[in-house]
Amino acid sequence: MGLSRTSQAVAVTRAGFARPHSADGDPDAQLKLCAGMRPVVLGEHMLASLQARTIFFDGQVTAAIAAGISQIVVLGAGYDDRALRFRTPGVTVFEVDHPATQADKQGRLAAIDSSGGPVLVAADFRHDDLPSMLAAAGHDAALPSLFLCEGLLVYLDEPATIGLLGGARAAAGEGSVLAASLSTHAEGLDSNVVLARANARRRTADEEPWLTIVPAAAQVSLLARAGWLVTASADAADLGTGAEAGRSLLVTARPTG
Repeated sequence: MGLSRTSQAVAVTRAGFARPHSADGDPDAQLKLCAGMRPVVLGEHMLASLQARTIFFDGQVTAAIAAGISQIVVLGAGYDDRALRFRTPGVTVFEVDHPATQADKQGRLAAIDSSGGPVLVAADFRHDDLPSMLAAAGHDAALPSLFLCEGLLVYLDEPATIGLLGGARAAAGEGSVLAASLSTHAEGLDSNVVLARANARRRTADEEPWLTIVPAAAQVSLLARAGWLVTASADAADLGTGAEAGRSLLVTARPTG
């Protein structure tokens, strides 16, 4: 598996968004991390969905920092800039992704002022044990963490999703929060047909196919099987960016058990 074209497209597009940053953060971090990447033009619906996701997850990070959570774990981080954008003394951001992506990002971080930046954790979600990988990087499972899972779960099948989120649950101290984006479709449709049609419209489907799009209730049940109880949810369309209703559910959840 090589570098993710999708994660680069997300980063390049997001570099043009107006977004908040912390007092010690770098508002130009995303632009710096994208140096040399190819320009991308997303379709109207994809752009609106990405804008909604960005608003939601930026808000989760700022809320967690304000609440005193000192560990943020970004699953499938790609070229996420939040460790630099929301840099805050005493807060550590762990970014977990495929080794090829992490190697490229390490080089990009070395080329810019990345002091106080992320702790990179190279892992394959299909095989590696998330709690042990995080522990080896300095994550403390006895403390609360914010786990971010943005735009990732659609690329995992149900067993891989349960394995990943179950691993996050095992590393989640009391008071932890999971924030996730979930790809959905209306009740009564055949999920396999929905997936096939969605992938047929994507130029990167052969390399990075979508694997899980199911009704909202099924997504909530999937999280529950992994040890997470959804505490709040919003349709991406509710965030005012023009995102299409019923396609993306943005949730927060707490550990169960």
